[in-house]
Amino acid sequence: MVIISKIPGGAELMNAEEVLKKAGIEAGMKVADFGCGGRAYFTLQASRLVGKDGFVYAIDILKNVLQSVEELAKFYNLNNIKTIWADLEIPGSTKIENESIDFVIITNLFFQTKKHKEILEEALRILKNGGKVFFADWVRTATPLGPPLEMRVKPEEVKKLAEKVGFSFEREFQAGPYHFGLVFKK
Repeated sequence: MVIISKIPGGAELMNAEEVLKKAGIEAGMKVADFGCGGRAYFTLQASRLVGKDGFVYAIDILKNVLQSVEELAKFYNLNNIKTIWADLEIPGSTKIENESIDFVIITNLFFQTKKHKEILEEALRILKNGGKVFFADWVRTATPLGPPLEMRVKPEEVKKLAEKVGFSFEREFQAGPYHFGLVFKK
């Protein structure tokens, strides 16, 4: 199963498998998907990539989104996904143990909030030393879809904030025709 996020008309928005592999996800990892969303593109693909020895926490503030993720996981027979209802703007709200996660996914989240620092601090708290954060969001140029330009974040701003919080920048890559991808390490 390859999960590809598509836009109306069928054009590819982002290939979750491809970008997660490029970001460094591996079999056996414990993963947290911040703001997983109801279609759970990254949660489902991460579940398959980490395999039976790995685990994925699907985290969102909307309970109906988490119910949708649970139904999708059941439909695809993915038994290594657990949903968590949490407000990622509040430190510690995930209730995930400190330094217990190998890989955090943050996609299309920062344009929806101004609490970027708090979200990155939660990722830092739960990540093991050497753990990675994959961050993807909308490019800051006109695109046929996506949030208004003024709501989009610049990769340079994310890099500065992530480094200020305690991450080291590893690399940047194109995560689809309308998204940039960044990888940070704890």
